Order: sequence, then structure tokens, then C-alpha cells
Amino acid sequence: MDLSTRYMGLELANPVVASASPLNADLDNIRRLEDAGVAAIVLPSLFEEEIRAEALRYERLTGAVTESFAEALTYFPEHGITHGGTTRYLDLAQRAVEAVDAPIIGSLNDTTPEGWITYAREIEEAGAHGLELNVYFLPTDLSLSGRAVEQRYPDVLAAVRETVTIPIAVKLSPYLSAPGHVAMELARGGADALVLFNRLYQPDIDIVRLQLRNDLELSRHEEIRLPLLWIAVLAGRVRASLAASTGVESWEEIVKYLMAGADVVMTTSALLRHGVGFVGDLLAGLRAWLSARGIHSVDRIRGLLSRQRLGLTEAFERASYLEILSWPRGGERS
Repeated sequence: MDLSTRYMGLELANPVVASASPLNADLDNIRRLEDAGVAAIVLPSLFEEEIRAEALRYERLTGAVTESFAEALTYFPEHGITHGGTTRYLDLAQRAVEAVDAPIIGSLNDTTPEGWITYAREIEEAGAHGLELNVYFLPTDLSLSGRAVEQRYPDVLAAVRETVTIPIAVKLSPYLSAPGHVAMELARGGADALVLFNRLYQPDIDIVRLQLRNDLELSRHEEIRLPLLWIAVLAGRVRASLAASTGVESWEEIVKYLMAGADVVMTTSALLRHGVGFVGDLLAGLRAWLSARGIHSVDRIRGLLSRQRLGLTEAFERASYLEILSWPRGGERS
């Protein structure tokens, strides 16, 4: 059974990738993920805000002392933006690369051009095999146009592409006015892969405490529909690799994403629910499904139901939409 896969220029043993999560911040978990069969591991995102907040706390603490004693000026080193959390992150990346054979992909979430460029370079120097740009941005500024929001993606990519030589993936938001156009622009701009989609965490309201509640809801298989749609639309039509993310609860979602055209399928929620060993169950299910149909390679099913392979036109897609709306509940298709 050949599950080998090529993603963002990297040769992988299979299409299952552990996406960025707290699990991947622990070196022992990274080793266990590889032992379970995961093909590549995305480290948790390095957030510029956290680094700057830590630097600010450090300056406040050391500043309080140095203002009291002149000789204390020599007690503490300058903190800078490359110390503290950044050092820990880079150390994790370096140790992970040395500890496992599976490719290690850094993840970066920044807010300033300086942050994107500086940290991208340092992640590459730490030995990461690739870099995922997590452009997490909620356009709450009502003066921003849709085009201005979407332009952030190619702007960030251009800045980082000039800085590093390792493969770059860009993680997209599902809430773009023209995700297909943005995807094409990113592929032309040097993105080696596109991750569909970033999951924007949304607050709830606690009506007892009368406050916003920010809690983590793990993804469910019902959420597969939107990324499944866009992967099927983009497969074979963009030069970049496609990574499916969100809604992977079982091997069935992996099969669906591959048939839509995904090169790899990323999972976090399933591993948080069941543990890192669940990777083995996902791969076993995929192999069993392929074997039952006499299929000996994942390449045989990749993109089988993509828009390009099916030859769908806009008119056909519109007709399918109307057919779905007119289909009676509980009825059967003829």
C-alpha cells in the first residue's frame, strides 16, 4: 500500500499531518506522533503579541530594580524581541528536527512586517523544514475594504518569501470575498502550499456572569463542508499544494478530503480528543478503505471528485445548487 505524498516540496510517508496545537509543543509528544505514523508535524504558532508582552513584563520587572540601584543596570541582559518565548520556541524547533525524521514545520502568527521577517528567518535558521504563515486577522476595523483585508495575505507572503528559502504554506481564512482569487495570487507569489482553512474562534456570551466567554470548541466532522468545497474547486488549478484542515474526526474525512484533491489532511481536534496514538487508527482506516476497493495508492483517489476532474462548469454548479434546494426532505434521489 503506497500512501506516500508530496506536500510543499516535502516527501512524506503518508498524507496525515499533525496541525499546530499545544500537543506539538512537547518533544515527547512529537516523538510519539512520529511513532504513531504521522507524516509531518506543525509546531504551535509563535505569536508576536505574546513575545512582546513577555518582553514588556521583563522590562517592567527589571526597570523597577534598576531605578533603585545604579549598579543593578548590569544585572540583567537586554531582553529584545528575540529572547524569552522566541528562544524557547526556536529551541523546541531545533530539538524536534534532531529528534525525529518526520519534517518539522514552524508556524508563525505576527502583526508587524518586522515580526514576520525576523521570526521567519530565525525559524529557518533553527532547522525547520518548512514554515506555515498563520495570517489570523479579524477585520473589525470598519474602514477596511474587502480588498485591503485580502491584500494582507500576498503582502505577508512577499515579505517572508524574500527572507527565507524553505517551503512556505499560507493558512487562509474561510471568510474572504474571493478565496479562489486569493489562492491563485498566493500561488503565483511563491506559496508552496495553502492550508484551508484557519478556524476563527468566536466568543459566546455568559448570561449569568454577563460577560463574553472565550472557550475552545474542538472541530466536528460537520465542519468539513466548506474546506471540502474549496479544495475541490482549487485542486489541479493552482500550483501550490493543498492542505485540508478542520473537521477531521475519523479516517472517513481523510478519504473525502483526498478525493476532493487535498495533498495532505491535517488534524488537531481528533488528537486532542483521543491522544496522539489515534494517528494509527486514522491510517489503519485509510488503508482498509483503499484495500477493500483494490486501490494500492492514494494518488489513485486524489482529486477524483475535484471540480477539474469532473469537468464541472459554473452552470452545472448552479444547477446542482438548485437541485439541492428543491430536493424534498426525507425523500430519495431518483
